[in-house]
Amino acid sequence: MIRSKSQDKYIQTGLDVGSNKICCAITEIDPNSNTVKLLGIGTSPATGIKKGSITHRDQLIDEMDHALQEAQMMADFNVQSLSLGISGDHIRGINTQGAIAIGGNNGSNISVQNEISDSDVRNVLDLAKAISLPVDRDILHVLPQEFVIDTMDSIKDPVGLTGRRLEARVHLITVATTAATNLASCAEELGVSVDAMIYQGLSSSIATLGEDEKNLGVVCVDIGATTTDIVIYFDGGIRHTSTISIGGASITNDIAVMLQVGIEEAEKIKKTYGSAKASMSSPELDFELPANNGELKRKISEHELSRYVEARMVEILQLVMREVSRADIKEKLTYGMVITGGGAE
Repeated sequence: MIRSKSQDKYIQTGLDVGSNKICCAITEIDPNSNTVKLLGIGTSPATGIKKGSITHRDQLIDEMDHALQEAQMMADFNVQSLSLGISGDHIRGINTQGAIAIGGNNGSNISVQNEISDSDVRNVLDLAKAISLPVDRDILHVLPQEFVIDTMDSIKDPVGLTGRRLEARVHLITVATTAATNLASCAEELGVSVDAMIYQGLSSSIATLGEDEKNLGVVCVDIGATTTDIVIYFDGGIRHTSTISIGGASITNDIAVMLQVGIEEAEKIKKTYGSAKASMSSPELDFELPANNGELKRKISEHELSRYVEARMVEILQLVMREVSRADIKEKLTYGMVITGGGAE
């Protein structure tokens, strides 16, 4: 983050490392007017990462570099530090809580009501995240759902209120240490420092959801190429997060296998003729499959193709619904499901 002299504006860079494409955005944030101005954006096809795991380190570094350089050129700005997006089925979300006596004990038996300060909030959040994790896992985010003071619950910001006991209910997102370390080391090879790592499902949900949706209940589903991120909001806080290792690339794979064409051709066919609901595409509309020299010319209807797409999309949505049922929410999610990401198309 670079703060300039003029009214505290600062520049923030984010790098989203996906399995299909890598995207870099440089933005100027003005905290006074709460506006974000996009200065530069760069993309690069990704081949070095699959399902959140790095498969070709050098390739990935080159591709990250390409996206970063493109964004820097557009913004006419040299990036020193950035935030990295991370995803993969190694990401786990857990709900936990912690509680403290407010303001400590004064040595007397009569409990006094004290005003809650920022440091109380920090202490109670530290306590909530003090859970024993396996050696190979790190906490990525501590996301407060609500605070409880004595018997008052559903408090979003307790600072300045008084009480005897403060409890925080939080959602922790944990990540495999190796996955995070390796991704960060790739970025550092580019000569930039990594400010923060952000779970991609979280950033998608911040970008796509409104306050009402978060309060009344919504599932944000970001369908990427090889992973699908699921974030469930209710009552203004995150209640459940999960990543499943299946996405748009699975549809492309199915098409490649069923039609016996290459992956690139299958991707083109998917984007041009595929529909996620077979009943909406016509059995009469045929298109020719690419034939290499000497191969027989083959035709297939859009309806037949869409049946493959639909089968896989149904599977993805069933897996999403399984995660929704795991979230500990009794009420209905008023806003249903918001779908984003490349696979959403």
